[in-house]
Amino acid sequence: MQAPVFQIAVAIALVAGPVSADDNWPQFRGHHALGLSSGNPPLQWNVETGENVEWKSAIPGLGHASPIVWGDRIFLATATTSSEEKPSLKTGWLGGAGESASDPGDWTWQLICLDLSTGAMLWVGDAHTGHPAIKRHIKASHANCTPATDGKHVVAFFGSEGLYCFDFGGKLKWKHDFGRLHSGPYDEKLLEWGFASSPIIHDGKVIVQCDCLNTNFIAIFDIATGLEIRRIDREGEVATWSTPTVIATDKGTQIVCNGYRMMAGYDFESGEQLWHLSNGGDIPVPTPLFANDLIYLTNGHSASPTFAIKPTATGDLTPERNKPLKDGLAWWEFKDGAYMPTPLVKDGLIYTCNDDGRLAVRDAVNGTLMYRQRVGSGTRTYSASAVAATDRLYFCSERGEVTVVSAGKQFKKLASNELHETIMATPAIAGDRLLIRTVEHLICLKNAPAATAE
Repeated sequence: MQAPVFQIAVAIALVAGPVSADDNWPQFRGHHALGLSSGNPPLQWNVETGENVEWKSAIPGLGHASPIVWGDRIFLATATTSSEEKPSLKTGWLGGAGESASDPGDWTWQLICLDLSTGAMLWVGDAHTGHPAIKRHIKASHANCTPATDGKHVVAFFGSEGLYCFDFGGKLKWKHDFGRLHSGPYDEKLLEWGFASSPIIHDGKVIVQCDCLNTNFIAIFDIATGLEIRRIDREGEVATWSTPTVIATDKGTQIVCNGYRMMAGYDFESGEQLWHLSNGGDIPVPTPLFANDLIYLTNGHSASPTFAIKPTATGDLTPERNKPLKDGLAWWEFKDGAYMPTPLVKDGLIYTCNDDGRLAVRDAVNGTLMYRQRVGSGTRTYSASAVAATDRLYFCSERGEVTVVSAGKQFKKLASNELHETIMATPAIAGDRLLIRTVEHLICLKNAPAATAE
């Protein structure tokens, strides 16, 4: 493999500067995928006048991966094509359309590093070049997986094109080829939709969830060497597009995976399955969450349940309506789940926004409904997951409307901002900056300094 292409050679020697740990956003949805920050990004902005827009940088290629941040560096995954034909992308409600995109020419899968303060591109690391091994859904990209970092390494996953680990200067440290990972609907096995489960990092280990039509497993790698330490079989599962979560309690550490036939928790050290659930939605996407000493799982295609699981749970927890809960299941609700976006748990409430913009807010401890409300205006379709800072929640629709809602037991819309570009990726928050990736740009939003009297 050829060495990465460096756009600024001095980036090889760059080291992230000192920042608050909370300012880092090291994986999909930040620390532990919770989507929470103590920063203070802007409530309102205007991309036409430049109000509260710190910078806007064009991003080459097509990618739905979210930005991640460590220190003064942003990392993004993308895929560029050699074809002169612009990649097609259909967004909004597609009415069940499941066809694959037709992409001529070769593609190059890349990890991009940008400066947090200016948006300047520092380096581009080429991971792989060739014709895609798997087609993508017409609404997807060839770079859906969000990278992850521990402050020294950056791991990018491109599904059938492999798993890659770079250092902060853009040098490739190691790679792993899983072969062809066929992701598509279990009942239409000729369709190809592409891969979307993001890698995560825990205790010097890289964890990936590979639920596909031709293979199903969790793989754990040593981040320093790329050595595969363990592979956990998920036999019987179908294709999923969910990122796993690692939870640690005084009772031990476990890997939690969403699924259709196998929502489950696995012992981090041994790989032993601790508990499992089935009969959720058949195309699982949302990432599991851990808060309030409970594990939250939801899916929302065909069925739309939400489950709250005790981390000490064991065995089969699959519930039945109108039947007593099994030990280990704190509560569950058969409706109000989410198909695409991952919920957000904050201050004892769980906010679940479905892809149609329907927001359901419940008590996170007992499941009691607080309210249901549509967010956004006009045609509402949501693929990005919500993020939160202080007392504000940010919901990004695919058509580029960002609705800001107050946290709490009653619905209160605080602001609506238009970006006038398609948004598929979940935003990141780095201190007082809100980073939103559109199909063509990465936009950094920050409150402008207050004017001083002369």
